[in-house]
Amino acid sequence: MDLTGNLLIGNSAVPGSGGEIFGIDAATGAALPGRFAGATKADVDRAAALAWAAFPAYRETALEARAAFLEAIAENILAIGDSLIERAMAETGLPRGRLEGERMRTVNQLRLFAKEVREGRFQELRFDAGDPERKPVPKPDLKLRNLALGPVAVFGASNFPLAFSVAGGDTASALAAGCPVVVKAHSAHPGTSELVGIAVQKAVMSSGLPEGTFSLLFDAGYEIGQALVADARIRAVGFTGSRRGGLALMDIAAKRKQPIPVYAEMSAINPVILFPGALAKRGADIGRAFAGSLTLGAGQFCTNPGLILAIAGEGLEAFKQAAAEALKAVPAQTMLTPGICKAYREGVAKLMGHDTVKQIAAGQEGTDHQGSAALFEVKAADFIAHHELQEEVFGASGLIVACQDLAELHKVIGALEGQLTVALHIDADDHAEAAKLLPELELLAGRLLVNGFGTGVEVSPAMVHGGPYPATSDGRSTSVGTLAIERFLRPVCYQDFPDALLPQPLRKG
Repeated sequence: MDLTGNLLIGNSAVPGSGGEIFGIDAATGAALPGRFAGATKADVDRAAALAWAAFPAYRETALEARAAFLEAIAENILAIGDSLIERAMAETGLPRGRLEGERMRTVNQLRLFAKEVREGRFQELRFDAGDPERKPVPKPDLKLRNLALGPVAVFGASNFPLAFSVAGGDTASALAAGCPVVVKAHSAHPGTSELVGIAVQKAVMSSGLPEGTFSLLFDAGYEIGQALVADARIRAVGFTGSRRGGLALMDIAAKRKQPIPVYAEMSAINPVILFPGALAKRGADIGRAFAGSLTLGAGQFCTNPGLILAIAGEGLEAFKQAAAEALKAVPAQTMLTPGICKAYREGVAKLMGHDTVKQIAAGQEGTDHQGSAALFEVKAADFIAHHELQEEVFGASGLIVACQDLAELHKVIGALEGQLTVALHIDADDHAEAAKLLPELELLAGRLLVNGFGTGVEVSPAMVHGGPYPATSDGRSTSVGTLAIERFLRPVCYQDFPDALLPQPLRKG
């Protein structure tokens, strides 16, 4: 499929005029074929106006029609074929197998939300019959349903060009809820974004849905994304990216005449707690497994384990030795963009230059566009004293915090910011201590797991991919799994309504 570089505004393909954008070969830094142009504020206004006009009809689409629409998007994505994978490989440096798996995850997310829509549970229909004979006052007749919030702005993520981008989880859950979507594509993969955007646009048209149900905008800088969040017709935001970017969007949304929710996934170092019993029995095995998780995808998953908490001793030494040996054999890996690679190297250099931190392992050296794995160690007291050591280094960098005893480990946990995941490596002998710690860990992260690592997020009704700030802007939500639909809904109560005036789902029969 040839790339046009056009914006997709409603059912139209529109040449942009807001500044040139080129896809960059992640492995070489060279420009890829295809010229893209950013949107203007007039384009934002047009996309938002179409989305707002589409909202009244789209939110009331029959559940079967909405589910079929989501499935049509999935089929259209598959129909793009190998050209989608090849373009995404070039723009991100990610390997074919990873991207083929991500494509199926994207397709399966859409199909899962289609199933959720058909079942209709997200509407939360509630019926509380009135009682005119109740004393001292009659009881009103009350009915409730969840209603879509309105048009949603979705920001594509750099590290998941398919599953967290144009037709990813935020878009799928917002469309499932009945919200039109305006996507601001990530500038690092414009070609991939256009291909998927066309697949969504075709599904809108073939399903007979209102124009404005979906639009795709490019942005050469920050102005268009900011204008989108500020537009009064946008009623919620889905974002995956840096803490700085998320906070900027939250600030804009909060200062609006009508503030809106921003569901931003931002920053996490995903602690891994190694309990004494587990370390004593299999410290080396855990170390090798940790090295694999740390370097998965060049460490560019939001759930990569960046922090290890353990009690100093023979078990921890076995862990460190095995992890160090495993990391030495790991080749440097191409990172998503030159900017991300530069930031990663600066973060590693900052740790190397920190007075309290010692480097204990490094991966193999690579090119200017590749990141090498790095593993560091710090004493617990120093980690607590230097808050900057909690800053996320986006890439395959890990920090071991060596504690004197369980009491000091508890202090470290008490000093941590909110996280997406916390992993516990335990043996039967550790259950009592783990149980003591569990109430605190429940306040720290959205997902707790045992004898594994947070990488690999199952798309499931029971999944939570979120956590207390700064992991996400709202720790009550998730961006993965069917519960994600609740971010884009609000409850409405209907009191003493005649049946003929009620929304269809609340009528008798």
